[in-house]
Amino acid sequence: MALRQEVFIVEQDCPYLDADEWDFDCHHLLAYPQLDELGAYARIVPPKVCFEEVSIGRILTASTYRGTGLGKKLMQESFAYVKHLYGDVPIRIAAQYYLLNFYEGFGFKQVSSLYLEDMIPHVEMVRA
Repeated sequence: MALRQEVFIVEQDCPYLDADEWDFDCHHLLAYPQLDELGAYARIVPPKVCFEEVSIGRILTASTYRGTGLGKKLMQESFAYVKHLYGDVPIRIAAQYYLLNFYEGFGFKQVSSLYLEDMIPHVEMVRA
């Protein structure tokens, strides 16, 4: 939770309630490149909680690990975990717009118009 707050609230200067009721129903993936340092995080949201589809959300890489490939590895592990839990199913995300190319690299396609969420441009994307 501290890393989520560091990235989404402090770094992005966006005061909002990060911890939400969905956290209790989600699976949380944590990447520790060193035993004592959390480097990346994602949560797997079950279907019909946020979207009809399974979702991966709160995806982040700590600033010290950006550009190292850790975020890409976390995404690959997230896909494997979704497959383990739910099979080969579509995944929908609410992506910050500046990361559009990153997610397209994993096969996500934009399926919504640009919208503001907490004053940050987002789009919905689906990976079939």
